[in-house]
Amino acid sequence: MRRAGQVLAALAGIAFACVAYLYLTLPDVRVLRQSNPPTTAFIELRAREARARRQQPKRVQRWVVYERISPHLKRAVLVAEDSAFWQHDGIDYEQVKESMELNLARGEFVRGASTITQQLAKNLYLSPSKNPLRKLRELLIARRMEAELSKRRILEIYLNVIEWGDGIYGAEAAARSYFRKGAADLGPLESALLAAAIRNPRVYSPAQPTARLRGLQQMILRRMGAVTPPPAAPERPAALPQDAVPALPAEALPPVLPGEEVRPEAPQPVKPCADPPCR
Repeated sequence: MRRAGQVLAALAGIAFACVAYLYLTLPDVRVLRQSNPPTTAFIELRAREARARRQQPKRVQRWVVYERISPHLKRAVLVAEDSAFWQHDGIDYEQVKESMELNLARGEFVRGASTITQQLAKNLYLSPSKNPLRKLRELLIARRMEAELSKRRILEIYLNVIEWGDGIYGAEAAARSYFRKGAADLGPLESALLAAAIRNPRVYSPAQPTARLRGLQQMILRRMGAVTPPPAAPERPAALPQDAVPALPAEALPPVLPGEEVRPEAPQPVKPCADPPCR
């Protein structure tokens, strides 16, 4: 009994040390309040995979502010990925329970339960691995994001960094690559098709939609009226990194072609008002 107690105490100590290490090494998500991430773990992973195949990494990405993304796309993505976005604190415990029951019944991993916040944590900082420690880090980062960032900011970053095809990242690049228009101008049909492709963007292509992708698109269309995206904020973050792309009218931007790497444009200085009062 004494020996068993010592073993249990040692295991508890190891478990505590592991959790403490994971928590202390979590990324500082507070910087995301005022700045946009210049890259993500997934973008870097795809670049390494391309170089391993002796290919040039492709990255088509154009950052746009939340207000320049179609409300149809926001609704469609919420339907497809996280209809309980407003209700959870980063983790949808009801979905986790249902997924665990289904996976145990099937004896394999057939369904996930990741929220948009969890997916963002994975995209920004982690990997697609199903390692339990990786999943634990994802949960901890998601909770920290919900504590430090608004729902609107979480969705804004998510829509600008997620993968939407080979080398295509974010809503603006996807809209221009597949529909030759800006993310602000996407309609319900286009938005539902893009949202349906998020589940496996390297298999489902909005450029060549399969019957299954069309079916997902129709399902999302029927449910889009049941969700409400976070409202637009009256003001923007005070500072953005140099590589962040300023919000420009969609018609002022040239179309982005697949395989084209877009370099962010330098923001123009604001001229002071010559004659008061300024308007």
